Amino acid sequence: MSAGQTLLATTATHGDAVAETPFYIPATGTATRPRRTLKYGDTFAVVDSYGDIGASAGGTDGVFHNDTRFLSHLELLVNGQQLLLLGSNLRDDNTLLSVDLTNADFYVDGKIMLQKDLLHIGRTMFLWRGTAYQRVAVRNHSDRPIELSLSILFRNDFADLFEVRGLQRPRRGVARQEVLGPDRVLLAYKGLDSKTRTTTLTFDPPPTELAPTIATYRLVVAPGEMQPIFLAMACDKPEEQRAAPFLSGLLTVRRELRSVTRDSTTIETSNEIFNEILCRSAADLQMLTTDTPEGRYPYAGIPWYSTTFGRDGLITALQMLWCDPKVARGVLRRLAAHQAKQTDPLADAQPGKIVHEMRSGEMAALREVPFGLYYGSVDATPLFVLLVGLYAERTEDFDTVAALWPAVEAALGWIDGLGDPDQDGFVEYRRASELGLANQGWKDSFDAIFHADGRLAEGYIALAEVQGYVYAAKVAIARCARRMRQVDMARRLEAEAKSLAKRFDAAFWCPELGTYALALDGDKQPCRVRTSNAGHLLFTGIARADRAAAVSAGLLSPQFFSGWGVRTVAKGEVRYNPMSYHNGSVWPHDNALIALGLARYGFSGAVEQVFKGLFNAASYMDLRRLPELFCGFQRQRGQGPTLYPVACSPQAWASATPFSLVQASLGLEFEPRRGEICLRNPRMPAFLDEVTLRNLQLGSSSVDIKVRRHGEEVSLEMLRSQGHVQVSIVSSR
Repeated sequence: MSAGQTLLATTATHGDAVAETPFYIPATGTATRPRRTLKYGDTFAVVDSYGDIGASAGGTDGVFHNDTRFLSHLELLVNGQQLLLLGSNLRDDNTLLSVDLTNADFYVDGKIMLQKDLLHIGRTMFLWRGTAYQRVAVRNHSDRPIELSLSILFRNDFADLFEVRGLQRPRRGVARQEVLGPDRVLLAYKGLDSKTRTTTLTFDPPPTELAPTIATYRLVVAPGEMQPIFLAMACDKPEEQRAAPFLSGLLTVRRELRSVTRDSTTIETSNEIFNEILCRSAADLQMLTTDTPEGRYPYAGIPWYSTTFGRDGLITALQMLWCDPKVARGVLRRLAAHQAKQTDPLADAQPGKIVHEMRSGEMAALREVPFGLYYGSVDATPLFVLLVGLYAERTEDFDTVAALWPAVEAALGWIDGLGDPDQDGFVEYRRASELGLANQGWKDSFDAIFHADGRLAEGYIALAEVQGYVYAAKVAIARCARRMRQVDMARRLEAEAKSLAKRFDAAFWCPELGTYALALDGDKQPCRVRTSNAGHLLFTGIARADRAAAVSAGLLSPQFFSGWGVRTVAKGEVRYNPMSYHNGSVWPHDNALIALGLARYGFSGAVEQVFKGLFNAASYMDLRRLPELFCGFQRQRGQGPTLYPVACSPQAWASATPFSLVQASLGLEFEPRRGEICLRNPRMPAFLDEVTLRNLQLGSSSVDIKVRRHGEEVSLEMLRSQGHVQVSIVSSR
């Protein structure tokens, strides 16, 4: 998983309380209003469909900045009443939320004094450079003037994100509120870390009355007239600094977005629903991708994981490498800059490890949680090495690779050294502190790694997919080392990868299951459980061809495949639960890597089945957005998939999934040295008749191509070519 979410450590029986593990995210109830998310840089907002914050039950609302909530309540009332919702829309590029509201019937002494539907109240909200902007436009659609009272209620708790997630703190800092003038209010909090955090609210025009928690406007709106009210909520800005005007800020946001997406590869298909899915995924990835000192980095997800996560960033970059290699460059540079240099048990840090999670809130600063710079991930380090090797092959950018090379060597040192504490040739994990994550692969729930009888694995644990990542990393970086004329290193890595593949097969293959064990426990006993982890082994290439065929057949069997996607754990396993986080749910990114693995071994029909399932699932989702995960219940005719209640949406590697599925379906491979792009064993799903790729880049060259489906075959048309590039279809069946 992405971010250290752990689940319940025990099950309640006979009325007993349930014991929670440290960083469990509780589901406290169903949201009474749908939620919408906005993000810019290190600031994000979760508001309800009315544009309010904290005015309805069931949501984790707020304006958040650097892992702290800077506004916990924002509510609009007219004549003391909540408004009626007409509609709520998020712009396709995620830059703007627009809400249309109207007034309810307003009674005084039992008589209607203001009839419903006479006022149109439009709320428009966006984020820019640490400030949340909102415009409230009140228009009178009646034939007479309307006198009204419009109130904006606001407050803040300056809660650390981990408090919002449910952690209790015995002590907190000191908060205060201050009216700075006729149009400004300051909310401030001095934390136990001695840092003062502030939210400055600025109203334009100044309200009729302004208090520390409410602004009131007494308006008279003429027939046909529109009166705007602007509100800027600035996070940690100097008191004297005024927010930019609403319109100029909005225009700058859109201009910045056009600038960063100008050279991107675009995909258009014959299926309008899939085009909407791609559009939303691309917009979500752009929203989540954040400027950092080392380059642009895809933050993991909203609301819980809007920060740097090593594993998430690396997998997202791997998924997007074919169409946007710039993502990988930013990810690699940032992770190299924060690679561990020393041992720190609380942070699970060891020299050479790649960071798992970075946090900048008060609790992280005080080490009340270990995630300031936390390294409790067993797979981020080999994934880092793998991405460097694949980035070099995709781009020929050896200047960047040379700058990253010391980090690669340090990562390899950890893989072969401290990452393998008993020197048995397998990379293993065991948390160094009780505050750390008990499981440190992508399935990091406390109960995700278990034996066939349900016993949890103990001791140093060697996950199956991690050995695959190590194998793929050494193979890829060996090719890179040859290009950099480090022949001895290349030979050593190739020999190590070959040896690992043999030892892995002997230790992990379970013939009675027809798949690989989930893991080896501390006693080197295999966890003989059928899981989706085996699909990642196809992605890495460590599996023998005959083993891959068996794994493929199993993953597409009814025990695994729900109709919407491959479950994390097969139905029938003792801990299978389709409503669980990791033991029976469907994760889009998991399926994406499985699809890429199936394509690698030539199982085009299986790729099509996975692609179709996730396409159908996304077609039912709000905004056509694939969430972090959804439940693994079997698909029922005429019904959509069952949602998981606290899944992040958007989530970076889920947003990247449609792009991975296109790559797997078309079999896209790149050879920049030879100036060639090939489609190996392409097979498009039945819901796609055409796929057009524009500005597909190879070095300094680019090409536009159109691929058409003819039954199970495809044809290729070159629409445009710039530079020296050839595109061909290759069949290796």
